[in-house]
This record gives sequence, C-alpha cells and structure tokens, in this order.
Amino acid sequence: MTENNLFLKHTGIQHPIICGPMYPCSNPELVAAASNAGGIGIIQPISLTYVHGYEFIEGLKYIKSLTDKPLGMNLLIEKGSKKYHQRMQYWLDSALDEGVNFFITSLGKPDWVVEAAHKAGAIVYHDVTEAKWAEKAVDVGVDGLIAVNNRAGGHAGTKYYDELLSQLKSYDLPIVCAGGIGNAESYHQALAKGYQAVQMGTRFIASKECSANEAYKQAIINSKEKDIVLSERITGVPVSVINTPYIQKKGLKPNVLERWMLNSPKFKYLMRTVLALKSLHSLKKSLLDESGDVDYWQAGKSVDTIDSVLSVEEIIQEFVS
Repeated sequence: MTENNLFLKHTGIQHPIICGPMYPCSNPELVAAASNAGGIGIIQPISLTYVHGYEFIEGLKYIKSLTDKPLGMNLLIEKGSKKYHQRMQYWLDSALDEGVNFFITSLGKPDWVVEAAHKAGAIVYHDVTEAKWAEKAVDVGVDGLIAVNNRAGGHAGTKYYDELLSQLKSYDLPIVCAGGIGNAESYHQALAKGYQAVQMGTRFIASKECSANEAYKQAIINSKEKDIVLSERITGVPVSVINTPYIQKKGLKPNVLERWMLNSPKFKYLMRTVLALKSLHSLKKSLLDESGDVDYWQAGKSVDTIDSVLSVEEIIQEFVS
C-alpha cells in the first residue's frame, strides 16, 4: 500500500499520517510527537506565536530540538492586509531557512508559496474542499491536495470523502483525506479508497501531548457525531464545533450586518478579519483555561470514534499495526 506512495516520498516519513495544523491546539510538543512517531507534525504559526507565546524563530528552533524528524508548516494565505502578507512571507522564508520542506497552504491562491518553496526544493500541498479550488491550486504547481471533506474539524468542506476523491483523482496528484479519521478502521478505509495519506486533528487533540485542557479532551470523548455543528460566527465561513451551551448562546449564523458585509466583495475580508479577531481570544481561553468556563471547542465528526486520551505514539501505532 505504501511502496508507490508519492506522499511518503514528498515528506520523507514512515507512516502516511499528518497531525493537521490547528488553531489553537498545535502546541510544539504535539507537533514534535507526531513526527517522532513516524507521521508528520505541522507547525501552525499563529498558534505557535499568539497562543503558545513563542517568537516564531525561537518556537521553530524549540520544536526542532524535540525531534530530528521531518516537520511541516501551514500558511493561511487568504487575501488580507499588506502587513499580514509580509508576516506570512517572513514565516515561510524563516521556515525554509530552518530546513522545513513540506508546506500546507489554506484559504488562498498559493502561487507565491509554490514559487519560493520549489526554488528551495520544498513541497507544497493545498487545502481544497471542491474541484474548482483544486483547479486553481494545480494551475500554480502544487505538489498535492489536502481533500477537506464534510466530516472535518476546523474549516470543513461540504462533500463526502468518496465524492471529493472522485472529483480530485483526475489531477493525478497525491490526495490526503482530511476529515472523519478517528480510528484504525477509518484510516485503512481511506487508504483503500485511494487516498495516499490522512490528516487528523480531533484525534490528536485527545492526546497526552496536546496542551488542550482536560475539559476539551473530555468533551471530545463524550461527544457524538450529532453534537458537531457548523458555525459561521467564528471566521465568517463554516467551522465545525461541539454544540455546547456557549455555542448555542452565540448562535451559528451571522447577524444581519455581518451577513451583509460577508456578502459584499468590498467588505467581506474586513468582516472575516473582525470575526476572527473576536474569536481568537475565546478560542485561546477555551484551550488553556482549566476551569472549562468557555466551552468553545472545535472538533470534527470523528469524535464518534474517539473514546480515550492516548499518547501520540500509541495513536499512530494503533492505526498502522
């Protein structure tokens, strides 16, 4: 199953498993643990700097001190301010300088990332939820696709993973299944379908190395698929969260003004930035506050198959053995 796996050749890792980039859950110890266990951990720069308090280079060096295995990094490249783009460029250039050679881009056109990465001999995969976004990414030379389906946590897609794979196969690139993978059975099913790897987030939140508080981990264990809902109040696009009293009070849909701005070509990026900034603090608090007062937890529908907190090594071994 893995002899001709181009994803494994691109990453240089042992098992076709990505510990996906998560805001706010991608703490350095979790990222390094995934790489040490034979998968690949993905650095999420906003989590590293804003949530976990590292200056970027310092944080990157710390992660590298915890593992000598390959690492990846995520870049949220959606159109934004000039200052935001400059920060993304700095993070990309710094990661390349530090030897990171696998990148996952999200929410934008990855042309400038592909150009810089390929010049340095690095690889770029792009998050896609449907064929039209894949087309744009393939046109600028990405090396693989992260197929984000309707069972994913974070920014979920709308299509079932079979349907999405069928749409993307024609591009003849490695395709990674992102969403709904929470146990060994779903992992092997995805590979048997034709995916070259899986990307998991929710399963790794319920791990010993993740710095999420115990209330968050227990909520994942206690939740079922029916408890996962899509909220547009976090970033302006659907985000999968556990349907807690906090989420019920906040509501799932934008108010009238927010909806108008999100529908406006002129104001939609501003409104999404405003919503995201309002959510950053709450998400950070929900991750780190042991009291559990803010039950604002992102998770995917794989919660249905997660019933324990294990080490990252135990999780990956359970999948691949």
